[in-house]
Amino acid sequence: MRTILLLTMSNIFMTIAWYGHLKHRSSALWKVVLISWGIAFFEYCFQVPANRIGSYEFTTAQLKTIQEIITLSIFPVFSVFYLGDKFTWNYAVGFAFIVVAAFFMFHKW
Repeated sequence: MRTILLLTMSNIFMTIAWYGHLKHRSSALWKVVLISWGIAFFEYCFQVPANRIGSYEFTTAQLKTIQEIITLSIFPVFSVFYLGDKFTWNYAVGFAFIVVAAFFMFHKW
C-alpha cells in the first residue's frame, strides 16, 4: 500500500511537470523547462522510494505496470479539469486495454 501511495504522489507531480505548462503556452520555453524540473524533483522524491520499497514485493515489470495504471487514473482527471480536454470513448477503451494488460502482468499462470 505504501508503494501505491508513493507512486500516486509521484505521478501527480509528474503529470503537473510534464503537462501543466501546456496551459501557459505563451510562457518562455526555458522558464517552463526550469519550473518543470523543479516540480520533477518532488516527483523523484516519491518515485525513488516507491520503487525501492516496492521492489521487495513486486517485480520491476509489475512496478512499471502499477505506475502506468496510476497514470491512467490521474491523467484523464488532470487533462479534463485542468487543461479542459474532452475525454472521449476511444480514450476510455484504449485505457481499458492497458488495464487488461495489467491482469496478465499480475495473474499467476
